[in-house]
Amino acid sequence: MSETEWKKLIEEIMNCRKCPLHKTRRNPVPGDGNPQADIMFVGEAPGEREDIMGKPFVGAAGKFLDHLLDMVGLKRSQVYITNIVKCRPPGNRDPREEEIEACIPYLWRQIRLIKPKMIVALGRHAARTLYSRAGLKWTNMTRNHGRVVEAVLEGNRVLLAVTYHPAAALYNPKLRSTLEEDFKKIFREYNERLRGLTTSSKRSPNLLDFFRKS
Repeated sequence: MSETEWKKLIEEIMNCRKCPLHKTRRNPVPGDGNPQADIMFVGEAPGEREDIMGKPFVGAAGKFLDHLLDMVGLKRSQVYITNIVKCRPPGNRDPREEEIEACIPYLWRQIRLIKPKMIVALGRHAARTLYSRAGLKWTNMTRNHGRVVEAVLEGNRVLLAVTYHPAAALYNPKLRSTLEEDFKKIFREYNERLRGLTTSSKRSPNLLDFFRKS
Protein backbone atom coordinates (compact mmCIF):
# COMPACT_ATOMS: atom_id res chain seq x y z
CA MET A 1 0.00 0.00 0.00
CA SER A 2 1.12 3.52 -0.78
CA GLU A 3 1.22 5.47 2.48
CA THR A 4 0.79 8.67 0.49
CA GLU A 5 -2.37 7.39 -1.19
CA TRP A 6 -3.78 6.26 2.14
CA LYS A 7 -3.13 9.62 3.83
CA LYS A 8 -4.67 11.43 0.87
CA LEU A 9 -7.80 9.28 1.10
CA ILE A 10 -8.22 9.87 4.83
CA GLU A 11 -7.72 13.61 4.34
CA GLU A 12 -10.42 13.66 1.64
CA ILE A 13 -12.86 11.88 3.94
CA MET A 14 -12.11 14.29 6.79
CA ASN A 15 -12.86 17.28 4.55
CA CYS A 16 -15.73 15.80 2.55
CA ARG A 17 -18.73 17.95 1.62
CA LYS A 18 -20.32 15.64 -0.95
CA CYS A 19 -23.65 15.19 0.81
CA PRO A 20 -25.74 17.08 3.41
CA LEU A 21 -24.46 14.90 6.27
CA HIS A 22 -21.42 17.15 6.59
CA LYS A 23 -23.71 19.89 7.91
CA THR A 24 -24.82 17.91 10.97
CA ARG A 25 -21.76 15.79 11.78
CA ARG A 26 -19.27 16.50 14.53
CA ASN A 27 -16.53 14.34 13.08
CA PRO A 28 -16.21 12.20 9.96
CA VAL A 29 -15.35 8.57 10.74
CA PRO A 30 -12.97 7.19 8.08
CA GLY A 31 -12.25 3.93 9.91
CA ASP A 32 -10.02 2.41 12.53
CA GLY A 33 -7.51 -0.40 12.87
CA ASN A 34 -4.75 -1.80 10.70
CA PRO A 35 -4.86 -0.51 7.08
CA GLN A 36 -2.81 -3.55 6.05
CA ALA A 37 -5.16 -6.03 7.69
CA ASP A 38 -6.29 -9.29 6.06
CA ILE A 39 -9.77 -8.87 7.54
CA MET A 40 -12.05 -5.90 7.05
CA PHE A 41 -15.39 -5.16 8.73
CA VAL A 42 -17.91 -2.85 7.07
CA GLY A 43 -20.88 -1.42 8.95
CA GLU A 44 -23.44 1.05 7.71
CA ALA A 45 -22.88 4.44 9.40
CA PRO A 46 -21.47 6.05 12.56
CA GLY A 47 -23.71 6.52 15.58
CA GLU A 48 -23.71 9.25 18.21
CA ARG A 49 -20.63 8.04 20.12
CA GLU A 50 -18.76 7.44 16.87
CA ASP A 51 -19.63 10.97 15.73
CA ILE A 52 -18.18 12.37 18.96
CA MET A 53 -15.04 10.23 18.99
CA GLY A 54 -14.36 10.10 15.25
CA LYS A 55 -13.93 6.29 15.39
CA PRO A 56 -16.25 3.46 14.35
CA PHE A 57 -17.96 1.13 16.82
CA VAL A 58 -17.04 2.84 20.09
CA GLY A 59 -20.53 2.81 21.66
CA ALA A 60 -22.50 -0.10 23.10
CA ALA A 61 -22.52 -1.88 19.73
CA GLY A 62 -18.75 -1.44 19.61
CA LYS A 63 -18.34 -3.17 22.96
CA PHE A 64 -20.32 -6.12 21.65
CA LEU A 65 -18.18 -6.16 18.50
CA ASP A 66 -15.08 -6.25 20.72
CA HIS A 67 -16.60 -9.29 22.47
CA LEU A 68 -17.24 -10.99 19.13
CA LEU A 69 -13.68 -10.31 17.98
CA ASP A 70 -12.22 -11.60 21.22
CA MET A 71 -14.37 -14.72 20.95
CA VAL A 72 -12.68 -15.66 17.65
CA GLY A 73 -9.20 -14.64 18.79
CA LEU A 74 -8.95 -11.22 17.13
CA LYS A 75 -8.13 -7.72 18.31
CA ARG A 76 -9.04 -4.39 16.74
CA SER A 77 -5.37 -3.80 15.98
CA GLN A 78 -5.44 -6.86 13.69
CA VAL A 79 -8.42 -5.82 11.56
CA TYR A 80 -9.77 -2.72 9.82
CA ILE A 81 -13.23 -1.42 10.67
CA THR A 82 -15.19 1.12 8.64
CA ASN A 83 -18.68 1.95 7.32
CA ILE A 84 -20.31 2.48 3.96
CA VAL A 85 -21.22 6.02 5.08
CA LYS A 86 -18.53 7.96 6.93
CA CYS A 87 -20.72 10.58 8.66
CA ARG A 88 -23.55 10.09 11.14
CA PRO A 89 -27.11 10.40 9.79
CA PRO A 90 -29.18 12.62 12.13
CA GLY A 91 -30.93 10.66 14.84
CA ASN A 92 -29.07 7.50 13.81
CA ARG A 93 -31.55 6.96 10.98
CA ASP A 94 -30.69 4.61 8.13
CA PRO A 95 -28.42 6.16 5.49
CA ARG A 96 -30.31 7.32 2.40
CA GLU A 97 -29.48 6.02 -1.05
CA GLU A 98 -28.11 9.37 -2.20
CA GLU A 99 -25.85 9.50 0.87
CA ILE A 100 -24.55 6.00 0.18
CA GLU A 101 -23.93 6.86 -3.48
CA ALA A 102 -22.00 10.00 -2.54
CA CYS A 103 -19.85 8.26 0.09
CA ILE A 104 -19.34 4.75 -1.26
CA PRO A 105 -16.38 5.62 -3.55
CA TYR A 106 -14.34 6.08 -0.37
CA LEU A 107 -15.03 2.49 0.66
CA TRP A 108 -14.08 1.16 -2.79
CA ARG A 109 -10.77 3.02 -2.55
CA GLN A 110 -10.19 1.64 0.95
CA ILE A 111 -10.73 -1.90 -0.34
CA ARG A 112 -8.36 -1.32 -3.28
CA LEU A 113 -5.63 -0.06 -0.95
CA ILE A 114 -6.08 -2.54 1.92
CA LYS A 115 -6.61 -5.61 -0.32
CA PRO A 116 -8.23 -7.69 2.45
CA LYS A 117 -8.59 -11.46 2.23
CA MET A 118 -11.98 -11.35 3.92
CA ILE A 119 -14.65 -8.68 4.22
CA VAL A 120 -17.42 -9.07 6.79
CA ALA A 121 -20.50 -6.93 6.19
CA LEU A 122 -22.29 -5.92 9.40
CA GLY A 123 -25.97 -5.22 8.74
CA ARG A 124 -28.23 -5.35 5.71
CA HIS A 125 -27.20 -2.01 4.20
CA ALA A 126 -23.53 -3.00 4.09
CA ALA A 127 -24.38 -6.53 2.95
CA ARG A 128 -26.67 -5.41 0.14
CA THR A 129 -24.17 -2.78 -1.04
CA LEU A 130 -21.19 -5.18 -1.12
CA TYR A 131 -23.17 -7.99 -2.76
CA SER A 132 -24.33 -5.58 -5.46
CA ARG A 133 -20.81 -4.31 -6.13
CA ALA A 134 -19.57 -7.91 -6.40
CA GLY A 135 -22.33 -8.77 -8.88
CA LEU A 136 -23.97 -11.21 -6.46
CA LYS A 137 -27.69 -11.59 -5.86
CA TRP A 138 -28.79 -10.32 -2.46
CA THR A 139 -31.92 -11.86 -0.95
CA ASN A 140 -32.17 -10.98 2.74
CA MET A 141 -30.24 -11.21 5.98
CA THR A 142 -32.33 -14.10 7.28
CA ARG A 143 -31.19 -16.28 4.41
CA ASN A 144 -27.61 -15.03 3.99
CA HIS A 145 -26.29 -14.40 7.51
CA GLY A 146 -23.32 -16.53 8.46
CA ARG A 147 -22.58 -17.51 4.86
CA VAL A 148 -19.13 -17.12 3.30
CA VAL A 149 -18.92 -16.67 -0.46
CA GLU A 150 -16.12 -16.00 -2.92
CA ALA A 151 -16.27 -12.60 -4.57
CA VAL A 152 -14.28 -10.06 -6.53
CA LEU A 153 -14.35 -6.53 -5.15
CA GLU A 154 -12.33 -3.72 -6.66
CA GLY A 155 -10.17 -6.20 -8.56
CA ASN A 156 -9.38 -8.23 -5.43
CA ARG A 157 -10.54 -11.78 -4.81
CA VAL A 158 -11.99 -11.95 -1.32
CA LEU A 159 -14.12 -14.05 0.96
CA LEU A 160 -17.32 -12.10 1.61
CA ALA A 161 -19.39 -12.85 4.71
CA VAL A 162 -22.46 -11.11 6.14
CA THR A 163 -24.10 -11.03 9.53
CA TYR A 164 -26.36 -8.80 11.57
CA HIS A 165 -25.17 -5.44 12.81
CA PRO A 166 -23.99 -5.70 16.45
CA ALA A 167 -26.47 -2.93 17.36
CA ALA A 168 -29.31 -5.26 16.40
CA ALA A 169 -28.45 -7.46 19.38
CA LEU A 170 -28.95 -4.50 21.70
CA TYR A 171 -32.56 -4.15 20.59
CA ASN A 172 -33.25 -7.85 20.07
CA PRO A 173 -31.34 -9.95 22.63
CA LYS A 174 -32.22 -13.12 20.70
CA LEU A 175 -29.81 -11.99 17.98
CA ARG A 176 -26.88 -12.01 20.38
CA SER A 177 -26.45 -15.79 20.15
CA THR A 178 -27.06 -15.63 16.39
CA LEU A 179 -24.21 -13.15 15.96
CA GLU A 180 -21.93 -15.23 18.16
CA GLU A 181 -22.67 -18.37 16.14
CA ASP A 182 -22.20 -16.46 12.87
CA PHE A 183 -18.76 -15.21 13.95
CA LYS A 184 -17.71 -18.71 14.97
CA LYS A 185 -18.90 -20.15 11.67
CA ILE A 186 -17.40 -17.38 9.51
CA PHE A 187 -13.96 -17.50 11.09
CA ARG A 188 -13.89 -21.26 11.34
CA GLU A 189 -14.35 -21.38 7.58
CA TYR A 190 -11.82 -18.58 7.06
CA ASN A 191 -9.20 -20.40 9.12
CA GLU A 192 -9.92 -23.72 7.44
CA ARG A 193 -9.40 -22.19 4.02
CA LEU A 194 -6.13 -20.61 5.09
CA ARG A 195 -4.90 -23.88 6.58
CA GLY A 196 -5.90 -25.67 3.41
CA LEU A 197 -3.87 -23.29 1.30
CA THR A 198 -0.76 -23.69 3.44
CA THR A 199 -0.91 -27.48 3.91
CA SER A 200 -2.05 -28.69 0.50
CA SER A 201 0.01 -28.52 -2.68
CA LYS A 202 -2.65 -30.26 -4.75
CA ARG A 203 -4.99 -27.31 -5.09
CA SER A 204 -5.55 -25.63 -8.41
CA PRO A 205 -3.63 -22.41 -9.24
CA ASN A 206 -6.85 -20.39 -8.97
CA LEU A 207 -7.37 -21.48 -5.39
CA LEU A 208 -3.72 -20.97 -4.53
CA ASP A 209 -3.94 -17.47 -5.95
CA PHE A 210 -7.25 -16.71 -4.26
CA PHE A 211 -5.74 -15.04 -1.20
CA ARG A 212 -2.61 -13.64 -2.82
CA LYS A 213 -2.55 -9.89 -2.86
CA SER A 214 -1.86 -8.24 -6.15
